Amino acid sequence: MEEIINRDNIIKDAGLRWSVVESVNIHESIKTAGKQRDEYIKKYIATLKNLSNAGIKTVCYNFMPVLDWTRTNLDYRLSNNASALRYHAPAVAAFDLFILEREGACNDFTVEQQQHAKEYLDSLSEDEKVQLTNTIMAGLPGTDEVFTIAEFKEHLKKYEDTDANTLKENLAYFLKAIIPDAEDFGIKMCIHPDDPPFQILGLPRVVSTENDLLDVVNSCQSPSNGITFCTGSLGARGDNDLPRIVSRLGEHIHFLHLRNVQREADGSFYEADHLNGSNDMYAIMKNVILEQKKRLESGREDIAIPMRPDHGHKLLDDFNYNTYPGYSVTGRMKGLAELRGLELGIKRSIIA
Repeated sequence: MEEIINRDNIIKDAGLRWSVVESVNIHESIKTAGKQRDEYIKKYIATLKNLSNAGIKTVCYNFMPVLDWTRTNLDYRLSNNASALRYHAPAVAAFDLFILEREGACNDFTVEQQQHAKEYLDSLSEDEKVQLTNTIMAGLPGTDEVFTIAEFKEHLKKYEDTDANTLKENLAYFLKAIIPDAEDFGIKMCIHPDDPPFQILGLPRVVSTENDLLDVVNSCQSPSNGITFCTGSLGARGDNDLPRIVSRLGEHIHFLHLRNVQREADGSFYEADHLNGSNDMYAIMKNVILEQKKRLESGREDIAIPMRPDHGHKLLDDFNYNTYPGYSVTGRMKGLAELRGLELGIKRSIIA
């Protein structure tokens, strides 16, 4: 509790208000149904209570095994020399097949994909192979932890008996255990989608599609059990219709991550400008505003949905600072300005 208060005071001293916690991480024992699962769930509930007592009522979390968001290039240069994050599918395949040498990895890739992976690997210098390994093996956001190959293989062993169905069952168990208390505390839990939203390195993914999100909210129906709608994570799959997801599941959205990605034919993608890329940000934003209008008309108190311009390019003065990948100041403020302008224009057109 003391650490929460200290952090809250730092934010207040800056003239800001702490409204969303991102993230309260979930212990691997909960994800794998380990022996200590219930013990860590009790600790999780205690954290929620402390956050609620400090007036912080929205908690973002994810249920991705071992690794959080995964990229292969943290300095992908665009035509204007801006630096973006990139997920290059052949690079992941090359790492999985020939560097990690994961058992059974060849079964996850076609012959053509394996050939492209080998060609990509052969194009790398030894230093570039090390850089690729360190980039993929980065741990959780906000830390500098990088797994070694041996450490990562040990983590993979913990998931040998946990496929996607089992992981989804473990997620439901977690939600049924915490949501009643979260509701009592006035806490809104909002799960972040998988990033990328498909299986990688043999690890299952269970929050990648509209059906997955439906399973989450239906596993424990409560106004406290909701979604972080991340347009970049969900948008990396071409079969995810983001405007439709907002229109169908909007009542469950408690937090917004608005960013865009440019998808490529082989499953690769990179972080695009917030208003460009493969996803229709206008249609997404319009449906978010229509959802807020519904909330207002139905008498809901949580009309405003907290939002942040997720990720951003490195631009201009950003290159003078060692920022955490994706969290540059100028690039994200550019995205925020664009999104706020889009929001205002849509609101004015709807009101008119």
